[in-house]
Amino acid sequence: MKVITKLFGEIDAEENKIIFFSGGIVGFPELERFLLIHDAENEKSSISWLQSLDEPAFAMPVIDPLILIADYNPMVEHEMLEPLGDMKPEDMLVLATITVPSDLTKMTANFKAPIIINAGSNRACQLIIEDERYEIKHPIYHLLKDKKGD
Repeated sequence: MKVITKLFGEIDAEENKIIFFSGGIVGFPELERFLLIHDAENEKSSISWLQSLDEPAFAMPVIDPLILIADYNPMVEHEMLEPLGDMKPEDMLVLATITVPSDLTKMTANFKAPIIINAGSNRACQLIIEDERYEIKHPIYHLLKDKKGD
């Protein structure tokens, strides 16, 4: 199906690629259907986008938190993942949302509310974890800049 988006223009959304968030994401309970979009032109980019199919103007930058924090491993109660269905470890995709202000040096990632995707079922949820090791607004500009230099 064709979808018109504000950020990416017209995109082709294959039904088997649609990620479903039952109850939406934090702050946007009405947004339940998303596509994960990677920057095909910049293969080195570690930032992807969760593009809403319910609201064409809504796209959220996301990143694999392990790229920024090698030992990222929040404690999550098993019951919190039950809505995602049976999930093999290799099917679990964890993402952190990114806030990109006009001053890029103040870019942050939210490690306190990770997005968990079951790639096997395309079901997802956003969790708010109680783990005090992780912040809602963790500065990442310098981490990304250092990774780019690798």
